[in-house]
Amino acid sequence: MRAHHWSLLGAGVLTLLLGDGCSKSSAPAAAGPVDVTVVALRRQDVPVTQEWVATLYGYVDAQIRAQVSGYLLRQDYREGTRVHRGDRLFEIDPRPFQAALDQAESQLAQAQAQFGKTEEDVKRYGPLSKDQAISAQEFDDAVQANLGAKAQIAAAQAQVATARLNLAFTRIVSPVDGIAGLVQVQVGDLVGPGSGVLTTVSTLDPMKVYFPISESTYLDLRRQFPEADGFPPDVKLSLVLSDGSQYPYPGKFYASNLQIDSNTGTMLIAATFPNPHLLLRPGQYGRVRAVVSTLPNATLVPTRALSELQGGYELATVDAGHHARLKPVTVGPQHGADTVITGGLEGDETIVVDGFQKLHDGTPVTTHPYLGGS
Repeated sequence: MRAHHWSLLGAGVLTLLLGDGCSKSSAPAAAGPVDVTVVALRRQDVPVTQEWVATLYGYVDAQIRAQVSGYLLRQDYREGTRVHRGDRLFEIDPRPFQAALDQAESQLAQAQAQFGKTEEDVKRYGPLSKDQAISAQEFDDAVQANLGAKAQIAAAQAQVATARLNLAFTRIVSPVDGIAGLVQVQVGDLVGPGSGVLTTVSTLDPMKVYFPISESTYLDLRRQFPEADGFPPDVKLSLVLSDGSQYPYPGKFYASNLQIDSNTGTMLIAATFPNPHLLLRPGQYGRVRAVVSTLPNATLVPTRALSELQGGYELATVDAGHHARLKPVTVGPQHGADTVITGGLEGDETIVVDGFQKLHDGTPVTTHPYLGGS
């Protein structure tokens, strides 16, 4: 009986202890306000920048080819160096062409000698024909022979000109000032009009930069600039290189293609960029940027205040009672560290910049001014 009494007493004490412990742990501590940094909305005119993938070319990319067939005798330039217009790059063995020229000149001399003889015949037969010392047929034959000899001179002169031109073609020269590329053939190779490109000489200052704009962009630009030839000529262009660095010299519009490409729905635009230090080379890729319009009195918030959510964006504002309010917004273009908000805000809200991740709709907050920076 006594043992049973003590067991009941122990159970009662345990129950009191457990009950006391549960009552203490079940009382939640009141959550304090969350510290956040905030900024007021800004409004200002925002330039709208568009960007396009670009490919670089020399202002002139002259492909050097052989105009006559023969064995390549020599290479007269160092690959990758500057050459000037008229500098000899290659020489084809000139001996067969010199021989052809000598033969053509010999034939010309023969034709000239024959013409001289027939001309003297005409001069001599003229008076004799008048005096009927010779027949009219003989005089006519002399005149025709003279005309034929004159035609032979013209043909021989054409042969000489062709032979002289072919001989000149054995000396392959640069047609432009520029940088000569790598050689695609070797000395001793048989080259000719069908043997392909021997090398390329590119004029690198300025450079041409080609980039495609969409048909919708073309139409927008034509509406904004009705007199523009596909692209506004006075818009300054900037070039971002493949490593993300900004090219220091601005470019300008050069020309637009005649038509829209039906396969891609784009129009090709050409621009020129100065290249005084030859940093740019043909075949490079980059991105061309241009300010094509302006959004007047646009609403701006720091980009870091935005949270992407299921393909959309939202941000947090602070109401008059210092509670967070989550709002979905629509965004426009970026402007530096800020983003344009095109819908979802009234225009006078206070925006949470840092601390958004800790917030739910209605969370009390303690605000601190956002001072900028990362």
